Amino acid sequence: MLSYHFDWSIILSGTYFDWLVSGLKVTLWLSASGILLSFLLGLCVAVMRMSHIAPVRWVAQLFLEVTRNTPLLVQIFFWYFGSYKLLPTDLNDWLNNHNFEFVAALAALTIYTSAFIAEDIRSGVLSIPKEQLEAARSAGFSYLRSMQYIILPQAVRITIPPLVNQFLNLAKNSSLAMTIGVMELTYQARQVESYTFKGFEAFTAATVVYLALSVVITFLVDQYNNRVLKLHKAS
Repeated sequence: MLSYHFDWSIILSGTYFDWLVSGLKVTLWLSASGILLSFLLGLCVAVMRMSHIAPVRWVAQLFLEVTRNTPLLVQIFFWYFGSYKLLPTDLNDWLNNHNFEFVAALAALTIYTSAFIAEDIRSGVLSIPKEQLEAARSAGFSYLRSMQYIILPQAVRITIPPLVNQFLNLAKNSSLAMTIGVMELTYQARQVESYTFKGFEAFTAATVVYLALSVVITFLVDQYNNRVLKLHKAS
């Protein structure tokens, strides 16, 4: 019977440790950028989804249906391989010289996650009494100003828990970027496994890092949420 000899020292050895740290940096940058951009895009799509202008609502609805009902991996491949048909040649050449794989993965993660965030925010907005929007409009606020200053701040506070889940999903889904050559944490763990044949150790290290990343994101959002609630109660 074959026996497997564990060797955890490879994780701490110079070259392989540097690979994992390098992958972690890419994962953190990809996740942080994706969280920020997907939240902003999701906010815009949520407002469009509730617009009184029918064509604007239809565009937002089409975006949501297409994005939410296609796999993330397919969307990553679409932005990586399909962008050559959509973007001008000069822009494609520029992107190829500036880490195009990262940009394609970020675009896919942002668009995919923003669709779910938009629906979470829309649910939060619908939970706000409609009289508040009517009062804001009667006070002279436009629809967008009413949303910006009165409705959305309340809706975002309500949707903090589901938003945390979306942020965590984005951070974990960033591992799919390895399929197009983004050298993030999972990619580097696989590299370590390929060179050392110590897959258990390499992917255990990656698992621990992803778990720690999830815990940190949850903690930071909880701290923010608690601070906002304290300020809200104080006011």
